[in-house]
Amino acid sequence: MLKHVFATLISGSLVLGAAGVQAQDAITGAGATFPYPVYSQWADAYQDESGIGLNYQAIGSGGGIQQIVAKTVTFGASDAPMTKEELDKNGLMQWPMVMGGVVAAFHVEGIEGGSLNLDGPTLADIYQGKITNWDDDAIAELNPDMDLPDTQITPVYRAEGSGTNFLFTHYLSQVSQDFADNVGEGKSVAWPAGVGAKANAGVASQIANTNGAIGYVEFAYAAQNDLSLVHLKNQAGKVVAPSMESFMAAAANADWKDAPGMYLVLTNQPGDESWPITGASFILMHKEVQDADAAGQALKFFDWAYDNGNDMAQELDYVPMPENVADMVRDNWSEIKGPNGETVWNP
Repeated sequence: MLKHVFATLISGSLVLGAAGVQAQDAITGAGATFPYPVYSQWADAYQDESGIGLNYQAIGSGGGIQQIVAKTVTFGASDAPMTKEELDKNGLMQWPMVMGGVVAAFHVEGIEGGSLNLDGPTLADIYQGKITNWDDDAIAELNPDMDLPDTQITPVYRAEGSGTNFLFTHYLSQVSQDFADNVGEGKSVAWPAGVGAKANAGVASQIANTNGAIGYVEFAYAAQNDLSLVHLKNQAGKVVAPSMESFMAAAANADWKDAPGMYLVLTNQPGDESWPITGASFILMHKEVQDADAAGQALKFFDWAYDNGNDMAQELDYVPMPENVADMVRDNWSEIKGPNGETVWNP
């Protein structure tokens, strides 16, 4: 199944779980590629149970926000949450659907063991083009027992607006004032060095095929491509490996109840075991929808995923939303109304 998921991402065929399903029988959405692997698994299982498919365009968080604002899809998906002010301006609500980790993956011939250690400031300097070779003193200091080759570093970045960009640049801006001042954070930034690739799958493919490359992707994409992974020094000063356990440690600090508009970014969280580039993927829907039936079908899918999708999420190293958060989200769905003011969510 996963090989099909990643192949379809690269080829651009993005209908999930909807083989043989007519367009009117499919839920329509667009946005983040970060959650695409788990949404695909959920979609297949949901179609088997309900007969309803999911037509999801994995075009990046920026595209997902544009499409939901333009009302061309029933829901948008973004890993870069919108602020309460942005939501109110566009008549939207958002909620977290799943959490996961963005990892730094690399491909360097001559580095044995499949991993190496970095910290945030060193990673920021690599992406600013200030560290250009793998045997640089800053990298060597973090890896004293490793014989590093004199290979040129090729940073790989997301070419389009994306939530993965946002999470990565948000983290680098937290740990490097120099990066914050000269590059900054956002779904799209002007990268001073490296090469661009489209979507998480494209970045993973570029890394796999470029000696000397380093890039940032959602964990499932690195695993699918069998990429070597950076171990990062976290806020507590501990070097941690990317894993379900370290993602969960970071997610444990999430205070969704007190987050206005459910805006919450989980990068650089405290805790000895916390992975420093962790984030949630959000769903966006209008509070006043044009098609109440379509909105109701989408909410039934999300409700089903909260109840039935946790094992599938964890198999792909995503962190499911806690039950109390899912219940809070369901309560908020009462705010979504149809064109005649009718309540769309009827549990």
